[in-house]
Amino acid sequence: MFKLRSPENADSVLALLRNHGLSETQISKVFRSAPKILQLDPQKILLPKIEFFSSLGISREDLAKAVARKPNLLVMSLQNRIMPTYDFLRSMLLSEKNVVTVIKRSSWIFVEGHRKHLVRNVGLLRELGMPQTCIAFLLTHCSSVLMLNPEKLGKLVGEVKEMGINVENTTFASALDTLCGNNKLVWNRSREAYKKWGWSEDDVLSAFKRCPTCMIMSEQKLMQSMDFLVNKMGWSSGMIAKYPVVMNLSLERRLIPRCSVVKVLLLKGLINENFNLGSVVIPAEKQFLETFVNRYLGKVPQLLSVYQGKVDIQDA
Repeated sequence: MFKLRSPENADSVLALLRNHGLSETQISKVFRSAPKILQLDPQKILLPKIEFFSSLGISREDLAKAVARKPNLLVMSLQNRIMPTYDFLRSMLLSEKNVVTVIKRSSWIFVEGHRKHLVRNVGLLRELGMPQTCIAFLLTHCSSVLMLNPEKLGKLVGEVKEMGINVENTTFASALDTLCGNNKLVWNRSREAYKKWGWSEDDVLSAFKRCPTCMIMSEQKLMQSMDFLVNKMGWSSGMIAKYPVVMNLSLERRLIPRCSVVKVLLLKGLINENFNLGSVVIPAEKQFLETFVNRYLGKVPQLLSVYQGKVDIQDA
């Protein structure tokens, strides 16, 4: 059981954390996860680490969140762990801005350190021909992949290569993340769900190669989106397999509003059915409005209201 040796020191640590933006809830998390912090010298041990991270440009709020998620960030040696890991990340990511992104998303890298698996895994990927840009993408967006046991990463890389994904493309990095850890169970579940909608094994692999993250959404989201697109809009499941990125889009905020507009235009004979799903849901909002809403307002004045969900399709 943890025994507090110096209440005065604990009070000083508490004051330091408060002064640097941690809320009472965050401080409580810190002490539960790493009670040892209460015994560390606030000025000689804790403050230099906080000042170091602050000097990189990370905001008080983001640093507070990072410390609350991984309190041992303040326990690790500044000279022997934190700074060497920073130097390694800086050499890989080129800019302090990208390193700050890693701190915000994956502060545990500074706890684990770069020497455990990171250096070896980066070397492995370089040997396979993965460019620096893709490795940097992994570090900033999918860092857990690079902290895998090197043997596990090697096996995972082999699986992705067998699927025919180019190692020089960021999709390869995204695919590694998608198949990492528990995601593999979700991937298998999604494969079976898509097959229920008529996808073949080739359709699944083709969709995965185009958009790896279409395989790791919740089953409820997958089934609801497919039901809407296939049963309510009349698109074939094969069409969706060609534009799998649509599965990542919000049903309520993107798919339903845009498809409702298209449905009205189809019913009124203002557009024909020879357009693809991607042209409807992928473009930015401004482009969609120009293409499918603004040019038809003269003939369908309520079209914008349909898009905004204020008017039903049958009332437009």
